[in-house]
Amino acid sequence: MGIRKRHNYKNLKIWQLGIEIVDDVFSLMKDFPLDEKFGLHSQISRSSVSIPSNIAEGSSRTDKSFSHFIDISLGSSFELETQLIVAFKRNYITQEQLTKIEEKIEEFQKMTMGFQNKL
Repeated sequence: MGIRKRHNYKNLKIWQLGIEIVDDVFSLMKDFPLDEKFGLHSQISRSSVSIPSNIAEGSSRTDKSFSHFIDISLGSSFELETQLIVAFKRNYITQEQLTKIEEKIEEFQKMTMGFQNKL
């Protein structure tokens, strides 16, 4: 039986970018209406935090299992992107804010797919 290699998630650029996305998203949400606290605000919160969290959780697993956690992280990034579009449509964020965070999310998605292909 081979020795399992553990990835140090804190050193992974995809995890670091995921943390940046969470921070940016939480900054965006500070101006959401109070009546969204348990609705869209909560959904956006959970999907953004899920991005780096799944990378961290999967990092201690086998590469095959890690790849599954990366799939979940990627799914959360697409979910987050959709929720932010809804926030824009509801006038909770501006087009400029949406474009800036979408660019970061798309960068995360490209980097993550590349990383996953190398596992």
